[in-house]
Amino acid sequence: MADLYPDELLVATDTVLDSFDEEVAGLDGAEDVQVFAAVERVVLALNAVDDIHCGYETDEREALCDYIDKALTEHGIDVVALAARHGLGRYELTDKWRDW
Repeated sequence: MADLYPDELLVATDTVLDSFDEEVAGLDGAEDVQVFAAVERVVLALNAVDDIHCGYETDEREALCDYIDKALTEHGIDVVALAARHGLGRYELTDKWRDW
């Protein structure tokens, strides 16, 4: 498992997600553009982590997308409505920027 999930990958991923959590905490009532900007930032940061560590497999990719969705939802963002307003499915919020 240590080879599959090296500490550097886990620490870098946690750092990115912690920053996202902090940002999302201030998004309640935010405009769609602000929410999408936060999603873009976290996805690009995760892209950078994956570029360095090549560590996100299918299960991790799904878990990361789920994490982003849940974090937004827990902070008052109606993800389904947000996605629908932009012609997206609920689980397509990250697709525009995601390389992993």
